[in-house]
Amino acid sequence: MLRSKPLVYNIHAQKCFADSFVQGLLDRAADNPLALSDYLLLVPSRRAARTLRDAFLRLSGGVAILPPRMQPLGDVDADEIALLWGAEAGDMPDIPPAISPLERQLLLAQLIQKAGTAESFDQAVSLARGLAHLLDEVQSEKISFDQLANLVPEEFAEHWQKTLTFLNIITQVWPDILAERGVVDPATRRNLLIEAQIAAWTKNPPQHPVIAVGSTGPIPASRDLLKLVAHLPQGEVVLPGMDDMLDDDSWIAAGDDHPQHNIKNLLSAIGIGREAVTVWPLKNAALVNRPRHRLLSEALRPAATTERWRNLTHQDIPFTSLDGLTRIDCATPQEEADVIALILRETLEAPGKTAALITPDRRLGRRVALSLRRWGIRIDDSGGQPVTDLPAGAFLMLTAEMAEERMAPVTLLALFKHPVMAAGMAADELRHAVYLLDQLVLRGPRPAEGLAGLRHSIEALDEKHTGDKKRLIAWLDNVAGHISHFTGMMAGRQEVSFREMLESHVRMAEALASTTDRAGAARLWQGEAGDAASDFMQDLFAASGDVPPLSPAHYVSLLRMFLKSITVRPRYGAHPRLSILGQIESRLYCADRVIVGGMNEGTWPELPAHDPWMSRPMRKKFGLPSPERTIGLSAHDFVQAASASETIITRALKVDGTPTVPARWLLRLEAVLHAVGLEMPESTAAHYRQWVRDLDKPAAITPVVRPAPKPPVEARPNKLSVTKIETWMRDPYQIYAQYVLGLRALDPVDADPGGAERGTFIHAALEAFVQAYPDKLPTDADERLKVFGKKALQDMRVPPEVEAFWWPRFERIVPVFIEQERSWRVQAKPLATEVSGSWTFDDFTLTGKADRIDKTSRGTYAIIDYKSGFVPEKGDVQQGLSPQLPLEALMLEKGAFEKIPAAVTEALIYWRVTGSGKNPVERKDMSSDKFTVAQLTEEAEAGLRDLVTRFRDADTAYLSQPRAAAKPKFSDYNHLARVKEWGLSGDDGEEAA
Repeated sequence: MLRSKPLVYNIHAQKCFADSFVQGLLDRAADNPLALSDYLLLVPSRRAARTLRDAFLRLSGGVAILPPRMQPLGDVDADEIALLWGAEAGDMPDIPPAISPLERQLLLAQLIQKAGTAESFDQAVSLARGLAHLLDEVQSEKISFDQLANLVPEEFAEHWQKTLTFLNIITQVWPDILAERGVVDPATRRNLLIEAQIAAWTKNPPQHPVIAVGSTGPIPASRDLLKLVAHLPQGEVVLPGMDDMLDDDSWIAAGDDHPQHNIKNLLSAIGIGREAVTVWPLKNAALVNRPRHRLLSEALRPAATTERWRNLTHQDIPFTSLDGLTRIDCATPQEEADVIALILRETLEAPGKTAALITPDRRLGRRVALSLRRWGIRIDDSGGQPVTDLPAGAFLMLTAEMAEERMAPVTLLALFKHPVMAAGMAADELRHAVYLLDQLVLRGPRPAEGLAGLRHSIEALDEKHTGDKKRLIAWLDNVAGHISHFTGMMAGRQEVSFREMLESHVRMAEALASTTDRAGAARLWQGEAGDAASDFMQDLFAASGDVPPLSPAHYVSLLRMFLKSITVRPRYGAHPRLSILGQIESRLYCADRVIVGGMNEGTWPELPAHDPWMSRPMRKKFGLPSPERTIGLSAHDFVQAASASETIITRALKVDGTPTVPARWLLRLEAVLHAVGLEMPESTAAHYRQWVRDLDKPAAITPVVRPAPKPPVEARPNKLSVTKIETWMRDPYQIYAQYVLGLRALDPVDADPGGAERGTFIHAALEAFVQAYPDKLPTDADERLKVFGKKALQDMRVPPEVEAFWWPRFERIVPVFIEQERSWRVQAKPLATEVSGSWTFDDFTLTGKADRIDKTSRGTYAIIDYKSGFVPEKGDVQQGLSPQLPLEALMLEKGAFEKIPAAVTEALIYWRVTGSGKNPVERKDMSSDKFTVAQLTEEAEAGLRDLVTRFRDADTAYLSQPRAAAKPKFSDYNHLARVKEWGLSGDDGEEAA
């Protein structure tokens, strides 16, 4: 028989809920520990059950006990309910199984796509997630979809009118689809099971103790069950953190976003007021910080009664309310993570002391876990991670993206460097192949698409890489055997069966994961993440029949959407005294020191997501709770966490460079404290930020001086090009780094073709044109030059988007170049293009390649150099700072160029061919009456001989940028020379090189 007077207890937020509850039960069973096995505890979640089990182990003091049975409220056991009904009853309701979330999402996506609400199936799947959530909400609140008829379409915008029409259709069709498959929605099944439980206990009330622990009854079904439990003969309800200090007006005004909203609704359903709730009995109850309770209660009171803050005094909010409460504002999320990690590490210095970070920000949790590795501390984030951030999921996505992007370099390297990748090769063999691919093929502009493009780039390697070429071709053939089928499917344009793509993808992934001694499936699906990914892929295979044929272009986005929805939580904690918890995981949990992290608006609380299916007015009229209900749950979690005896609240002032706004509850705390002349204590925590800065601070800082390396004479270069002579003069350190140390800058992977490549294209086009017409220009010279330009672009395999930018500028070059070429050929004719040569003197060799050498009508020569970018100033050439053309004239005078006899140079000319500005082509002669070519050549030779002589002296250092006024415009080695550091010290003297 049910009890008329319900029994409801409360455990204050300032007490550790799990330990207080468990200790109370142990006090009851002190004389008979085995009596605990008769208890049934209804807990909010599986995680809560685990927390209570840990508390029983911790507080039992080594005495053998049989802990109570624990059953999550949202996971009612159908078989157990059948036993409760009894075999003779015969009227136990037949409750169908629940449809799997994945199957439901795919079926809803089909309906959405057929209705024309989504353009593609992957978009329909995204919308189906929101629609499934709406179904769960409606069924959880026990609202009938028949009430959609009460929503008048004309009252809403056109978009919502269409949505409402669709919802009317789907809610009529959906029950038939479920009935055909013999299943029901998960929320419906949960409601049916709870209703069956209620009916069974109403008919036959259990004679053993039943306690509902820590639940606030957020949905009607759970409230009904808790109401019944409170009236059972041995039933009890234990509330988490009911606020007994909130005034009655505020209690009545508590809305969806208030932390007490669910508790208020639950007590109303049970039929009692706050005064009927008693404190959970403990024999040796520890004192709690009631002033802290009052502070939090005041800070989070409903907006309708916040005017009462004006009347607060120190008696209401005394200084003791801040005991154990600290706030730390950090500059960045990384500093916040480092500070939290340091606090967690400090906790371990006290024997037996525990600490927990509670945050909804999973990125912050991961940062903290990584920061703790500094001290060898391994800690898992119980909030979990998306499977796509873990090895198995990341590998599946990389294999799919590699095919989608036609083997684009960045994704290709990420895949080949993934720890799961093997492709049936030994680890050393794979590493060497990937290294060669990285260094020789994938740096610089992107190769052509697919396996064929990659093979073409490998085959185009220089002869000096013949051995490497053979290794790479063999490696590519091996990889091609594993990936050709899937990449071929992904390259197609026709719609393909989703199941066929999925099977081909998984076969490829397992083949690429295989090693010489271990099957790929065993490596790919290992560990917690592998298990989760494997289980999901099996479910996806089973439900793949509900996916219509789709374009390969949508396969990857669809797979990514599915995999991102899978969260992998660690089965067991990695550290016995430290924890990183999400909001849900932290419920009922307690620790000696609690860090409430990520206290910024939009993170805690997370703002309600946009509902694509119902606007706020529609939800309100339909009877659904407001989106702010989730904020109320978060507020309750915050109060529970911030009530710990030692609480540290942290936040980052900027995230991704953008200033943040403190969480609304933090601003409310500030407002209440300000009303009584107090501030949140932060100065006591300043040392943590300083400690973090000091962790990586060197013991001593040696002033940075300009590098002055003096390598042995025999190690110094004795062969340089004419362009490197200018570098030698302006920045000797570059020559030292490149030719003595052998260091060269690597091109970026998959680099967009830049200025150098554009210059190569223009040079190739002009060279081919001049070679084709050395004597007389054709009448259609403009068109002929454009033909050579198109061929140069094709030979370079320039991406279409880059060609679209380069070609208009080349077209501007063409007519002006032809016009100037015609006028120039009146006095000179091309003799040679791209001609190489070398000249040796005093055991030093000068090399060079002239873009073009023309012979004038007077029998002398002109040296021409095309520049598609920067052109040296005439003054720099005449002063010897840019000696390229004078040195080429010197080489011509010495007969150093191939197949060209020694001759006198009459003109040194730069042709600036940029295709931009007012002058797309400019011809600049570097000589003048004051500085003839002969003089420039003579001075260039003298300067070169002097340079060679001085650097053959072992005491001559290769200084970095010895003259600030003559420093180069760009250097790949500035970071090695630490130019910015010694430059800031004022060491920018004018030493001659």
